[in-house]
Amino acid sequence: MQIQFTRRFSMAHRLLADRASKCATPHGHNEFVRVTLKARSADTVKWGQANYAQSFDALKRDWHRFVDDSLDHAFQLGKADPIIGFFRAHEPDLLPRLLIIPGDPTTEAVALALYHKLNAILAAQVPDFECVRFEIEETPTNTVILTPDDLIGAPRLADWCHRADMSLNDLLPPEAWTRKDGACL
Repeated sequence: MQIQFTRRFSMAHRLLADRASKCATPHGHNEFVRVTLKARSADTVKWGQANYAQSFDALKRDWHRFVDDSLDHAFQLGKADPIIGFFRAHEPDLLPRLLIIPGDPTTEAVALALYHKLNAILAAQVPDFECVRFEIEETPTNTVILTPDDLIGAPRLADWCHRADMSLNDLLPPEAWTRKDGACL
């Protein structure tokens, strides 16, 4: 049995590798992230009792909090993008709103980073479950789909991707990403 849920978020990015592309100009998308989870063991489902392995609320709460509170309306940038220097010098309070990865923040690269983030959140919050399919719909005609096989040999993009916190970049220390109540998520 698989459990799937979807969340919408808005984002902005720019891609610098192809300067002739219209994507070199900052622009935005309304995206959908869809995750499919599966219990690691069939014994997890409590048939005849609760008739579920885990409540939907428990499964999606921390991931949706990350999407809503950190990812939504973030500016996705490549680590070498010079605009990061502007934010450091003139708007340091907005550094937590920058999602930063090596290379261009294409939907493919961001999907990989977010898949790792989801896995970190699952490991910390609901370790009996794993993500078996991860999708980001950039536009109604463009979707990136990842499965566990796609993670084999995939690059480690950034440390923030592997922490179960609200982080989007490694510009700030890990403790800066803790919620005001002291919890990571």
